[in-house]
Amino acid sequence: MTKEYNEIGIQHLQEGDIEQAAKAFNQAIEAQPTDPVAYVNFGNLLQSMGEADKAIQFFERAIELDPSAGAAYYGLGILYYDQESYQKASQQFQKAVDAKLESSDVYFMLGSSLFLLDNPRLALPYLQQAIDLNEDDIEARFQLALALAKTDEILLALPHLERIVEEDEQHADAWYNLGIAYSTQNDVDKAKSALQKALVIQPDHTLAVHALEAVDTLAD
Repeated sequence: MTKEYNEIGIQHLQEGDIEQAAKAFNQAIEAQPTDPVAYVNFGNLLQSMGEADKAIQFFERAIELDPSAGAAYYGLGILYYDQESYQKASQQFQKAVDAKLESSDVYFMLGSSLFLLDNPRLALPYLQQAIDLNEDDIEARFQLALALAKTDEILLALPHLERIVEEDEQHADAWYNLGIAYSTQNDVDKAKSALQKALVIQPDHTLAVHALEAVDTLAD
């Protein structure tokens, strides 16, 4: 019955019915107080409501019941990431990975946290694993390209950026970074074209404006 309550709660949560979701997750906990899944689900619900402190209690309770509850570590990681506590977030995402939570999302979030901690080289293997698990994850691929560029691996970043704009022609930041990458390879025409496309999509993209001015100067 606990599984049914959890499934009902998740369905209500996906439908935006917070009250019924909370009721179902509470019933799951009452039916099986030692089941960590119900605590994780309730923690996710509380987090979606902005109740961070209460959510932490539920995630930590799930971990007490099952130290290998990867989803609980992941939930804590998301919570800390949203609070911009990237060091704490990376620690929780690492614990989720250690607990064998095999999800592209957890690798992406761990890599993103490390990138924001100014550790792009450490972020690379996790971001690569994220797209290995989900090749269609454009944001993970974009983050990987940024990490590669920041470690001066421009030639490795280029094909990722090219694939992103091929799959999402409206990705202004990808066009901008593609323009920068082309300019480092002295390919002025491609750099100008990419930067111009970024500005068509987002006319107030200040970085693209300045980059295009710099490329125009090089062309002259």
